[in-house]
Amino acid sequence: MSVRTILIAGALGSLLFSGVAEAQTLKLSHNLDRNHPAHKAMEFMAKRAGELSGGEVKIRVYPNAELGSQRESLELVQNGTLALAKSNAAELEAFEPIYGAFNQPYIFKDREHFYRVLLSDAGRKVLDASKDKGFIGLAYYDSGSRSFYGKKPFNTPDDLKGLKVRVQPSPSAIELIETLGAQPVSLAYGELYTALQQGLVDAAENNITAMTLGRHGEVAKFYSKDEHTRIPDVLVISTKVWEGLTDKQRDALRQAAVDSMLNMKDLWAQSEELEAKNTEAMGVTLVTPDMDSFVKKVQPIYDRLQKEAPDIYSLIEEFKKL
Repeated sequence: MSVRTILIAGALGSLLFSGVAEAQTLKLSHNLDRNHPAHKAMEFMAKRAGELSGGEVKIRVYPNAELGSQRESLELVQNGTLALAKSNAAELEAFEPIYGAFNQPYIFKDREHFYRVLLSDAGRKVLDASKDKGFIGLAYYDSGSRSFYGKKPFNTPDDLKGLKVRVQPSPSAIELIETLGAQPVSLAYGELYTALQQGLVDAAENNITAMTLGRHGEVAKFYSKDEHTRIPDVLVISTKVWEGLTDKQRDALRQAAVDSMLNMKDLWAQSEELEAKNTEAMGVTLVTPDMDSFVKKVQPIYDRLQKEAPDIYSLIEEFKKL
């Protein structure tokens, strides 16, 4: 074979190779176990991303905080060391304040209203808002409504007065507890079981899976369904990683994320119904409180937002119209 032939063959090979995008293997971290509906939804997304990208996007899901806590994973995403992580609007508020709109009490009429907001332009606007903060939201995951639980029922805000209530590290969550007359205690979720058991906190607030999957129903025998917030989990990707993907890979990943969100909707509905039955089987009493008394008590939060955070207040008003 002549030198000229070898050179031509090499040039053609280079052209063919350059036309094929390099496959991307992306790591995804979350702090839930493999039996949680969100983990199953993320596995669904990984498979879907591979299909839509023609194998160019491969996602490896790491559950149980194997790559670090939720906060640590988000910081790794910010600096581009980690590609993807599951966080939630409460924790993301500290990084991008606009997520605080999701953390306010009683803004959603019901679950269907919640999903209309998530799939709207307003919901997309929130996901895109953090691009300059090092991460971009791809999709939301349902994590149910959050209610109070403890060793006694909470029928009105007066029942919470003076109690120590565990909250997520969110300014909005802290304000809610203070407005209801209780004392907020920011504590890692992994430490909460022992804190409830030993009386370091009197109560907590979370969705009903905390009672079963988190086993909190062993140490807190009353779950008062005031459903004060519906705070979505959020799947985020590093801005640095996102900008390194091709348009085809980005489109595949975004579509896979939305598809997994809708998959999660069905998974969560099935799980929530089952966990309510399991909670009662643990000897936990499900309480229906006086909702109007809670709604009335939190009105000062909105009065403050209207004056001090008009962007968040106007977004909430936009949510309510959907």
